[in-house]
Amino acid sequence: MRHWLMKSEPDEFSIDDLARRRIEPWTGVRNYQARNFMRDDMRVGDRVLFYHSSCAAPGVAGIAEIIGVAKPDPTQFDPASAYHDPASRADDPRWLCVDVGFVRRLRGVIGLDAIRAQGSRLEGLTLLARGNRLSVFPVDRRHYDLILELEPTA
Repeated sequence: MRHWLMKSEPDEFSIDDLARRRIEPWTGVRNYQARNFMRDDMRVGDRVLFYHSSCAAPGVAGIAEIIGVAKPDPTQFDPASAYHDPASRADDPRWLCVDVGFVRRLRGVIGLDAIRAQGSRLEGLTLLARGNRLSVFPVDRRHYDLILELEPTA
């Protein structure tokens, strides 16, 4: 089993939305490296830190699981979608998505500041890299476990 961090803006799609829907295709990824992670490395059963980004209190809000392998992202073909890509073709899709399933909400968001405060214990974590803009990336098992140890107790 591998571990991942997937970012979503909670105004667009939050851990609460995933809890209600139970399963959701992770659409709208428009970065080749993130797409390649989904295509080449994600497997059914992999665990995901669900991260709320671009909000007042960014941080890990829940846990999800990869429940479906990479497939063409339907939003690339939809002219009404903000993620439409007119250069992508049905016979050679440029963008992919995976199905993500809800596991659980955390008792409280593990904020970015709390994650940063771990210093060298999280050295190499892509989330903390300067200039990182990836919305999907792998997380070492030790980093995954350490981040979850920061979950509030109540």
